Amino acid sequence: MKTELCSFCLKSGILCQKCSAKVKAGEISELDLRIARLLLSLEGKYPSLQNICFHKAVSVGRTLAIIVGHGDVPRLLGYGGKIIKTLGEETNKSVRVLEYGVDDRKFLEDLFMPLSILTINTIWLPDGTTETRVILRRKRGSQ
Repeated sequence: MKTELCSFCLKSGILCQKCSAKVKAGEISELDLRIARLLLSLEGKYPSLQNICFHKAVSVGRTLAIIVGHGDVPRLLGYGGKIIKTLGEETNKSVRVLEYGVDDRKFLEDLFMPLSILTINTIWLPDGTTETRVILRRKRGSQ
């Protein structure tokens, strides 16, 4: 598995100076460390994990989003969903796998699946930043 951390640090649990500096700088979070270690521990059972590129893990509420490299989503979803199920059981969260480096629309569609996106608006603010507003299609039968 490719990640921002060296494999020795993930396997040993002790961070080298380079990896420790990344954690202190905020480039890598404790959640990233935990998920990377979980994925590394599953590599023996699921060999396809050796070829994925893990970028980041983000936890919001009861959902865990795992961001992986281009084309790596099917590798994580393989084995009948057993990898995702194991990650969900270990973290007690619902797991979403998202692809890194895709356009905004594809990223948002993957994030909100199975809901469909009606429209995406970009809002430019006076301070020069932008916000993205996503309007989802209502489910049938709901009000």
